[in-house]
Amino acid sequence: MSIPVEYHDQLYQVAVRYYESGETQEQIAHRMHLTRWKVGRMLAEARQAGIVRIEVLHPRSRVHALERSLKERFGLREAIVVAGNARNDPEYLRDRVAAAGADHLMAMRPAPQLIGVSWGRTLDRLAGGLTPGWATGVNVVQVNGAHSRSRQPTTAHSMANLIAHHGGGTATLLPAPAILEQESTRAVLESDRAVSDVLALATRADLFLFSPGGMGSDSVLVDSGQIDADDVTRLARAGAVGDVLGRFVDERGRIVDPGLDGRTLGLSLDALRSATTSVALVSGAAKHAVCRAVVVSRLCDVLITDDQSATYLLDTATRETREEP
Repeated sequence: MSIPVEYHDQLYQVAVRYYESGETQEQIAHRMHLTRWKVGRMLAEARQAGIVRIEVLHPRSRVHALERSLKERFGLREAIVVAGNARNDPEYLRDRVAAAGADHLMAMRPAPQLIGVSWGRTLDRLAGGLTPGWATGVNVVQVNGAHSRSRQPTTAHSMANLIAHHGGGTATLLPAPAILEQESTRAVLESDRAVSDVLALATRADLFLFSPGGMGSDSVLVDSGQIDADDVTRLARAGAVGDVLGRFVDERGRIVDPGLDGRTLGLSLDALRSATTSVALVSGAAKHAVCRAVVVSRLCDVLITDDQSATYLLDTATRETREEP
């Protein structure tokens, strides 16, 4: 027996409230003037009608079809795409991508001996996902400044130390902020041996790990006091889609604000482009634009991301191809 259109719509509304909005059956019943029993029955009917499709995914599940498409379309050496869930919660996606990054790093043979790392929430979680003893003699070096200028303690140093500790090696830290007040201050610091030796070591890394930042007010650069919300607004108006190693770029991976870039301490983006292996970890809709910038400007040759971000990259590339004269 076919389902009336009106009831079909009601099944859809119940399903969206439950599976996407996270409402309980009691809340749905109250707001839609139904009984809780009726809501439970309608959720079952929504599955039978094909409105709801439930997948049971292993925590490490990957979407191989999207991985192949990304490699072919963008010339990546490797693409790792993890499956999201119905809600695509940003924290859930960050956890999944970080776990995939840890798995990828631990599976590398031979294991990298010198890893250049940026910093941020995703890399914090990657470090926490490494198994102690995953390698031996792995040394980690910071590639850009990280000291916080706010009262919030930075986790950049602890993250680098944890990766090194679990890999049986040592960490070389960069004792400086990511963004300075004056370009002359950055120049003085980079000429100081305590900083220049670290950056020189960083250029010799055989693997770089980084996670680009988006343009939201929850940016790790804002949270750590490197810039403020007004800076983010100004940069966005200038065409910035996010930052890579603390350097703000447009949709093509080009530096947006040369003045700000001149006050940014760390390796240049060209170091990523010329690296033996450069691994970018990106997750969530808020980072779709910067993810695309990283890929099209070849700032990485290995991309670890979620399925929605991968689909965005491929769909955008297809639209651009169709619009070409």
